[in-house]
Amino acid sequence: VNAQNKSDKEPYLTKTFSSENISSVVSKTSGGNITVTAVNPSESRVEVFVWQNGNRKNALSSNELKTKIANEYDLDVSVNNGKLTATATPKNRITNWKRTLSFSFSIYVPEKVSTQLTTSGGNIVLTGISGDQDFSTSGGNLDLNTLSGKIKGRTSGGNITIKNCKDELYISTSGGNIEAQNSEGNIRVSTSGGSVQLNNLKGNINASTSGGNVDGETIEGELLTHTSGGNISLQKLSCSVKASTTGGNIDVSILHPGKYISLNNSAGKINLTLPKNTGMDLKLSAMKISTENLENFSGNNSKDEINGTVNGGGIPVTVQSSGGK
Repeated sequence: VNAQNKSDKEPYLTKTFSSENISSVVSKTSGGNITVTAVNPSESRVEVFVWQNGNRKNALSSNELKTKIANEYDLDVSVNNGKLTATATPKNRITNWKRTLSFSFSIYVPEKVSTQLTTSGGNIVLTGISGDQDFSTSGGNLDLNTLSGKIKGRTSGGNITIKNCKDELYISTSGGNIEAQNSEGNIRVSTSGGSVQLNNLKGNINASTSGGNVDGETIEGELLTHTSGGNISLQKLSCSVKASTTGGNIDVSILHPGKYISLNNSAGKINLTLPKNTGMDLKLSAMKISTENLENFSGNNSKDEINGTVNGGGIPVTVQSSGGK
């Protein structure tokens, strides 16, 4: 155990748990960050970072900080029956934020571990772990890298970054942007106001936003996506796709269609590029429809509706634009 007060960039406290068999992590803090990183079991440890909120001109000395923590906070960094606990909670109700401390935890544990993490304002960063993960922050970002298992995370206002993850991901933000790439499995992401960026994903993908744009490229499997006000751009798709927007444009390019294609908007334009020599059942409607190279078509073809088959029929393609073309 090592405790010090050099700066908030260096650990106030470091506890090593090299001989412990850690299988789960519980961490809770207010205002600080929580990071969990996979390491060799012999390198298991927790680093605690502490800093003053409010005016830093009157910095606390090491002894003053130690006394303040002992008198005003319950700081628990321990392992019991395989559960690692890293928590910092005020002993009394906070009445003056400027006189409080913030605690961040950097947690290093073996790869196979489950987590329950909560911070009221900081970021949460997970790297390289496998298992059931459940985490939330009231205002910080979520940064997820090389995870596997059942992963459930929420932030009330921050951004979300997902890279190299697999299995099951259910991640949401109330106002930030979402970026997901190089991942596979059952992936569900949602934001109440930000944009969504999807790249090189495989599996069952569900992505929604209440106000931003949705951009995607190189997706396999099945993609369901919706925005209430933004544009949708999906390129190099090899999947089933259902995409809708209440007020924006839709631009979709299909390399290898899946089981179905469904596009819908209420006001904007829809542009759909399909591969040749593919059997399709077309059901298209808009104020105005223009087509290029519509070969081997059989059915009804008018300026505002197309209903028929291409290359003998096959994959259902439904496109509806209520106010555009």
